[in-house]
Formats: sequence, structure tokens, C-alpha cells
Amino acid sequence: MSDGGQVLPYELIGGEAGLRRIVDRFYEIMDRDPRAATIRSMHGADLAPIREKLFEFLSGWLGGPPLYSQRTGSICITHAHQPFAIGSAERDQWVMCMRQALIDEGISAETRELLDQPIFMIADFVRNRD
Repeated sequence: MSDGGQVLPYELIGGEAGLRRIVDRFYEIMDRDPRAATIRSMHGADLAPIREKLFEFLSGWLGGPPLYSQRTGSICITHAHQPFAIGSAERDQWVMCMRQALIDEGISAETRELLDQPIFMIADFVRNRD
């Protein structure tokens, strides 16, 4: 729990195990759903390395262990995304995959509502074109 007794989003989604399921489902959706073909094409054939990076990033972002920053020393996600043309369409594909992963993994409507705007904002933050 965070200071003040509030439950962290990391805890609301089920901690490490819940986050791993969400990230796994996210990449399953991205890999299989034709609506995510553009963002899928930005990734290599092996999704395991990027799957782990997203898990590590989201862990800290959701209030869990700051795994990504512990490994890299920073959390600059825009730098990692610079080589890719990410516009509104790509952002929306990413958000669609994440929203569906949350639904598929049984995250409550209240928690999904709590996370929806921040998820959109983080996806929009890496957008580097219109």
C-alpha cells in the first residue's frame, strides 16, 4: 500500500502475477489482432525481450517495484520509441490492445476506469508524429 493507506494500481491488478498476465495478453492481442498490425510490424519476430521491458516499465509505473529504472538507470521511454513513426493511429492500436488485455484478464471495471486515462496519456506521450 502507498502512504495514506491507498491501494496502488499495481496491487489492484494483482501485483506481479496479474501484471505478467496482462502483459502476456497484451502481446498476444498485438500479435494476432489485425487491427494492431501496424504496431506489430514495429517489433521483431521474438516478442520476449520487449514483453519483459514492458512488464518492467509498467511495474514501476503502476506503483510496484521500479524494475525498469533499476535495470536501465532511467525511464526515458520516448528515446526508445524515436526510431518508430508513432502517430495517433499507432497510439490507438496500442491503447486498444491494452484495454482488451485488461478486460480479458478480468480487471474490474472500476480499476480499468482508473487506469484508462493514464494509459492513454502514456501512449500519447511516445507519439512522435501526427
